[in-house]
Amino acid sequence: MDCASLWLGLLLPVVAALDFRYHHQQEMEAFLKKVAQDYSSITHLHSIGKSVEGRNLWVLIVGHSPKEHRIGIPEFKYVANMHGDEHSVGIPAFAHFAEGMDLFGPRDLHQSLSTKPSQENSNSYDLNRNFPDAFEFNNVSRQPETVAVMKWLNTETFVLSANLHGGALVASYPFDNGVPATGTLYSRSLTPDDDVFQYLAHTYASKNPDMKKRKPCKTKIDSPSGIVNGYFWYPLKGGMQDYNYIWAQCFEITLELSCCKYPREEKLPGFWNDNKDSLLEYMKQVHIGVKGQVFDQNETPLPNVIVEVQDRKHICPYRTNKFGEYYLLLLPGSYVIEVTVPGHNPHLTKVTIPPKSQNFSALKKDILLPFRGQLDHIPESNPLCPMIPLYRDLQGHSVATKPSLFLFLVTLFHILFK
Repeated sequence: MDCASLWLGLLLPVVAALDFRYHHQQEMEAFLKKVAQDYSSITHLHSIGKSVEGRNLWVLIVGHSPKEHRIGIPEFKYVANMHGDEHSVGIPAFAHFAEGMDLFGPRDLHQSLSTKPSQENSNSYDLNRNFPDAFEFNNVSRQPETVAVMKWLNTETFVLSANLHGGALVASYPFDNGVPATGTLYSRSLTPDDDVFQYLAHTYASKNPDMKKRKPCKTKIDSPSGIVNGYFWYPLKGGMQDYNYIWAQCFEITLELSCCKYPREEKLPGFWNDNKDSLLEYMKQVHIGVKGQVFDQNETPLPNVIVEVQDRKHICPYRTNKFGEYYLLLLPGSYVIEVTVPGHNPHLTKVTIPPKSQNFSALKKDILLPFRGQLDHIPESNPLCPMIPLYRDLQGHSVATKPSLFLFLVTLFHILFK
């Protein structure tokens, strides 16, 4: 239990014989290398950096050539082929940042642990409190593991991710931290995409037989449907969940999968059986919403163009990647997409997301801008937004954070009769 590994695709237990026990560094490296060797047509293994102890942070990517494999799960070929062209390696993808391959370990599982059970790396830093924070300054020393992940997120186009933890049974969604403008006066902190996040969390919890129970771990948290807003549960500064959503354009939720932080090894097969359907169903959700490319009149893909939905704009605007591609996770409905190129008026286009995705694919909507020969250079910002508390001076409430009449009446009742 003393390595930090990064890998894509939690369906590997289907294609490789799992030994349900906790693994150490050498065992984990041997396992990952064997999987990469045995399934070389659909996997790629490389290291994105080093941990404090100098251990490799491994990334195992699944989905190079989904047409070349058959593993007995019809949906998997669609989940693996999340990108659909030659530009990238099966992405946007489902990313899991985990400590080793221990599916269910301590809370804040995505950490580089020392040789003793701990929630900290060998420098005594909790890595899930080590990321930049959009709500308050997080003046901590950025650890090598955190820096490696941040760089990795900046090099690829990730759309959907999940964090696996232990210590509770609930699916927690952003924000983990907040300000009054995100709803903290009402004991919550909601994103502009709150409907999507609640849907994603519910998608996972509804397939887990224990997570959807009321208070399954006999704790103070009350989550009748198995989901909870992170800030409502408890505020957290410097978490990866908020960082991914704000700065990496990646929707991430936190999955608490076991009441016990350190479950016994003999219980691991049961945890896998309880969660495999949830994992697969969650991974499919990378295909909701709309995707496409932005072109000029010469049909040249335009990178770094802002692509947002009206009425749900992000504090750090979502932009096209280096191939001019954009991805927006959205629930079925009608939306107006606003495309903005510096120095030009916004270009608006309407889209309607159907109730069900077609062939496990988001709605494809390419956007052709009415410009020709004027976009020789669109300045790239790296990072896209400064890694400072972007929400600190934000005033007002978004639609998602405005209290409902019911919530107002409940609050008033509590004040008058407590």
